Amino acid sequence: MNATELKEKTPDQLNELLVDLKKEAFNLRFQAATNQLENTARMRSVKKDVARVKTIINQVTSVAKSE
Repeated sequence: MNATELKEKTPDQLNELLVDLKKEAFNLRFQAATNQLENTARMRSVKKDVARVKTIINQVTSVAKSE
């Protein structure tokens, strides 16, 4: 997912996506701890997606506050 796709979403959709990504990261950490994780690169991409979503949320809220 890229930033342009995220900018088109509403703040509620972004918050739902953030919750889903955090749940996925949690599950991936458990899989890694129990040596059941098959795709280790997925952990890194989920972390980056979480950061990307948080950045867009902060941008949207800062624009809303300045108006």
